[in-house]
Amino acid sequence: MRIIIIANGQLCQAPIVQPGEILIAADGGATNCRKYSLQPDYVIGDFDSLSEQDLASLTSSGSHVLRYPVRKDFTDLELAIQFSEQLGADDLTIYAALGERWDQSVANLLLPLAYPKIRFRLVDGAQEIFYLSDHSLLQLEGQPGDTLSLIPLSGDVTGVATHGLEYPLEDAILLYGNTRGISNVMLKQHVSVSIKQGVLLCVVIHSAKKET
Repeated sequence: MRIIIIANGQLCQAPIVQPGEILIAADGGATNCRKYSLQPDYVIGDFDSLSEQDLASLTSSGSHVLRYPVRKDFTDLELAIQFSEQLGADDLTIYAALGERWDQSVANLLLPLAYPKIRFRLVDGAQEIFYLSDHSLLQLEGQPGDTLSLIPLSGDVTGVATHGLEYPLEDAILLYGNTRGISNVMLKQHVSVSIKQGVLLCVVIHSAKKET
């Protein structure tokens, strides 16, 4: 099951929602949805970013509103992820997870690590973020000239192998905190990254803005 989550950060593009996909707005993410005439299936949060009039309008137009107390242990985005997991999601695309608040942005970048059974993709304009964990392979699509950066998230990442990049890696080690994996270049439309052990953040920067 694939679910799209719209968060309350900066939304740099119109989200792409395919037929059959579930759309969830995390609190003020409903405002982001409204900008692009999208009707969320669910709206989740403590609603400190939405008025009662906003909620009434969402309910009357068919959205399911799930309210949580202001004093809670999780952010609205994490509540949306937890609810997606309850629905059976194994594939999540999140828009507007990043913004002006660094604490929220860093927390949102790390959130997928707490839900290893779900495939995550974070979209921010021309940039896409993916995650790789132990003994996994990631196939990426782009254009020659697009940038791909690989950033270790959980200590050193071992057995890194890439194909289709200007600076190839073969059974390499990317050291935690080291910048060796930054700003590689895609030579083909389809490239691959695999690792043996660790958690790797993969950032694709498309040279021409791509809405997928």
